[in-house]
Amino acid sequence: MPETAIAIRGLTKAFGRNAVLRGIDLDLPAGQVTVLMGANGAGKSTLVKVLCGVHRADAGEVRLEGRPFAPASPAAALRAGVVTVHQNINDGVVPDLDVASNLLLDALAERRDIFLNARAMREEARRIAAAVGLEIDVTRPVAGLTLADRQLVAIARAMARRPKLLILDEPTSSLSLTEAQRLFALVDRLRSEGVAILYISHRMSDIRRLADRIVSMRDGQISGLSETKPLDYAGAVRAMLGHEITEVDITIPPPGRPVLEAEGLQLRAEALAFDLTLREGEVVAITGLVGSGKSELAAVLFGLQPPVAGRLTLDGRAFAPGSPGQAVASGVFLSAKDRRTNAVIPDFDIQKNLTLPFTRRYSGLLSLMRRAAERAAADRAIVDMGVVCQGPRDGIMTLSGGNQQKVVVGRWLAEASRLLILDEPFQGVDIQARRDICRRIRDSAPTRTTLVLCAEIDEALEVADRILVMSEHRLAGSHRNEDIDLNLLMAQVAGTLSGAAQSMEEYA
Repeated sequence: MPETAIAIRGLTKAFGRNAVLRGIDLDLPAGQVTVLMGANGAGKSTLVKVLCGVHRADAGEVRLEGRPFAPASPAAALRAGVVTVHQNINDGVVPDLDVASNLLLDALAERRDIFLNARAMREEARRIAAAVGLEIDVTRPVAGLTLADRQLVAIARAMARRPKLLILDEPTSSLSLTEAQRLFALVDRLRSEGVAILYISHRMSDIRRLADRIVSMRDGQISGLSETKPLDYAGAVRAMLGHEITEVDITIPPPGRPVLEAEGLQLRAEALAFDLTLREGEVVAITGLVGSGKSELAAVLFGLQPPVAGRLTLDGRAFAPGSPGQAVASGVFLSAKDRRTNAVIPDFDIQKNLTLPFTRRYSGLLSLMRRAAERAAADRAIVDMGVVCQGPRDGIMTLSGGNQQKVVVGRWLAEASRLLILDEPFQGVDIQARRDICRRIRDSAPTRTTLVLCAEIDEALEVADRILVMSEHRLAGSHRNEDIDLNLLMAQVAGTLSGAAQSMEEYA
């Protein structure tokens, strides 16, 4: 039987009257991957923050390798060998520093001398990067890296600590298939070296690949444990939600009139041009690997960058937005994928986060805000999206990640638009929250066209009438969401089957 690295007994934590952890009993064995599943608000993040020294427990005990463990700070947890890679990438890197400084940040913080050997630092950073298969110029500023590369830097930094317990919170959410496979290989290596790994994820592809055991949380308690092979995935989801998860039944509406049309659109100089038609009332998902061109397409449609070539029309009129402001004025909205960096204003309450892009609509005489109208709009959005909160004046950062995501998406769903672009709207949310967001997207779809960018095929299948595949900054496939040939779709996603032979009419 594996040795227990971490033993948790009777752990409780409350914030005011809100009991978040209610008597957690959990063992994390050395040399095993324990997958932790739980709905947003179940207490997963609070449990992690207790283990990594951000919060102190109110009661209960944690033992690390048989000794009492109650870190007073994240630095104390690191020194003890408990390393966390957070879901929010910017919690694991310092964007203003270069890659080398980020990889060596923990070691530098513990140094007492003030003289640094830059050449030696770079060599050590290259060694750390090579150990995790990260091929990158260590002198580059982290701020200039893609989200996926930032995540790999954060993971490489964590690996350098030689952890006893490694906590990975949704680590593949921003990684391509190749980068995810590299991460899986690293997890396999650490597991073989006896490291205990707590892996927080709702992605079944990750869970099936890595899990030795699955722990479910609900309402601040452990609600299920599966550790007998084959693992009971359906039972783990049922224990997490408290009920069965039903299959999604998509009813595809008849084709509406064209809203957005692209002709000869070219996203990069070396990429093939393509045509695209998005129709009123339909929800179209675009899937593809990280770097396939999904985000570039969104940037062009939202006025963040011009295309290399091509012509756009919106409701039959020429459309060439020079800025996001011009796009919004034309009825084109974009919900950005990086919630903490590009969407949530941490110092604002829920109401302000919901109404921020449309404050002019709530301005009255002498630009005074019509507070009652703003409050009513926020109340409607909270109800429509199923945001779990005390009220619209709660701070946005008091919400779980899934409820923050509902606010971000609800902000754009609450106002009338012609084209709504949702970039990874399900990032970091649990299965139930994903279903809630899907339901709201589809319920509000008839008056516009909706474009959903998502890396996960399961997400596309749950929300879309039509699924398009992007590869190498071009469209590589088109699929009506009924009786889909998943092998063909996956081959197009992976770039192993060319979609160039398909006629462009398939995308209309």
